[in-house]
Amino acid sequence: MKPCETPYTLLGVLLSRRRSNYSCEYPNFLRDYAIREINVLLWISLIAITTFLVKRVIKLMKLWSYGRNLPGPPCPSLFGHSQLFSGENLIEFLSKSHEKYGSIVRLWLGPTQLMVSVKDPVIIKEMLIKAEDKLPATERAFHMAFGRSSLFASSFKKVQKRRESLAEQLNNILLQRANAIPSKVVDYIVQNVGSTTANRVSDCRSISQHMAFSILGSTLFGDVFLGWSNATLYEEMLMKISKEASFWASYTIPPFWKRGFWRFKCLCTELRCLTLDIIQQRRKYYKFSQLDQNPSNGTTKIGRVVESDAVIFSGGLMEDDLLLANLDGHLNGDEPCGNVMGVMFHGCLTTAGLIGNILTMLVIHPEIQDKIYSEIMMVHKRSSKSGVHNIYDMKFLMATVYESARLLPVGPLLQRCSRTHDLDLKAGVTVPAGSILVVPIQLVQMDGSSWGKDASEFNPHRFLSKDERRSFSEPRVPLTGAADEVVSIEESLVLNDPSVTDSFLPFGSGTRACIGQKFAILGIATLFASLLQHFEVRLEPGSETIPKSMNNSIVQLLPTPKIVFVERNR
Repeated sequence: MKPCETPYTLLGVLLSRRRSNYSCEYPNFLRDYAIREINVLLWISLIAITTFLVKRVIKLMKLWSYGRNLPGPPCPSLFGHSQLFSGENLIEFLSKSHEKYGSIVRLWLGPTQLMVSVKDPVIIKEMLIKAEDKLPATERAFHMAFGRSSLFASSFKKVQKRRESLAEQLNNILLQRANAIPSKVVDYIVQNVGSTTANRVSDCRSISQHMAFSILGSTLFGDVFLGWSNATLYEEMLMKISKEASFWASYTIPPFWKRGFWRFKCLCTELRCLTLDIIQQRRKYYKFSQLDQNPSNGTTKIGRVVESDAVIFSGGLMEDDLLLANLDGHLNGDEPCGNVMGVMFHGCLTTAGLIGNILTMLVIHPEIQDKIYSEIMMVHKRSSKSGVHNIYDMKFLMATVYESARLLPVGPLLQRCSRTHDLDLKAGVTVPAGSILVVPIQLVQMDGSSWGKDASEFNPHRFLSKDERRSFSEPRVPLTGAADEVVSIEESLVLNDPSVTDSFLPFGSGTRACIGQKFAILGIATLFASLLQHFEVRLEPGSETIPKSMNNSIVQLLPTPKIVFVERNR
């Protein structure tokens, strides 16, 4: 120690050196810490990605393993059989495949996509009960078009309670309204037909869509829907959006860079605004009246006060509001009313398809139309209430509705999926999770082993029998032949319930069956009871719309027919 240095000076030097060393070590420590943390995150990410890829590989190997055990045509290329469908009708291809490989056929749509087609009614029933989910792509398209929904999600667990509740209301409440239907609705449709298409050529598809849209809209929203100024615009937008939704949903990532996508989103927003508008219109013009105590019997009635010329209804009012609340519980908020629009779309699509099929069959078979008209007039004369149709007494009309749904189903395929679990069928077949399960409805509903040798012919009598003890599988009275061989509509006939056979699937079956099928059948039958009472449906002179048979089990129609409504002389 130098003489001039004090202990305090030495201490200061030591402290300054330590601070300088610490300041140099501190950034190194932070850098090392950051490197260690980043390495940990990288390892975690690597492990997660590896685990995900391993699971996908295992799932893919299981798909290939199970798919190899299923019968089906060999895969022509890496893209599978999907390229064959553009040049050959899918139903015809499935028909040939089932004839060659049996009731279960597998088709590879790609290296990671397996489609399994089932034709045996017994296996179909089991499959439709176990396969509760729908394809994820369907949910994505629905969500993009109509917004959030707790009724049309692909996972059955998410929609089970809501479907059960809605089905109960449709069967208990709207079913009663369908039996009377809405006479005002039918009058509105008949008037519309009379003012726009009587004695004029109409496109069968467009008029069927308008009829279905009017029935369903008035059922959900009441009579105010028939006078709604935006009803035509709502119908056009609903159909346009539904067609474009599948295209935009095919993108894995929404194409925000495309102008067409934003135009589509604007249309969706306008459709939601129109949905809220009709709901508000309904609540504006339909109000609850106070409970009216009936002194004669002590019963209480609930009615609605309707402005203008609307008809006053009694009963079923609170249930109607409960129906809309069940469809969507946030109608006054920012909720996009996805359930309401979904019911309108799916209901309109199914109902319009069946109405179009019935119209087509009526113009092709005018003798059937004459029999229905005779039955309608006979039941109408016996009815104690003027203007009210007792649909349950019009057995031949109901049989015609069933036969039209059987011969020309609304859609070619019934699709299901099991997203998380493999399906072990009693036939000894295991279908891996994620596979597309399809039922070729037309092949099943025209199978000669289930429907007889005349399965490809239009014969409503197959749903009728003279004796109530007669089974559904017994031979039916032939449609053609001597007059004494044909069942007269004046005789006591029994309408056979088509649900007793597993081969009748126009509304699906199992856990995902259409919840409004009973209401649709009665509503459509009521519509035609009034329609055929006023008009005769004819084919446009010179047009050709006769079903052509592609093989023994497939019937294909020519393009949608042009029809003419001719007013009857009464």
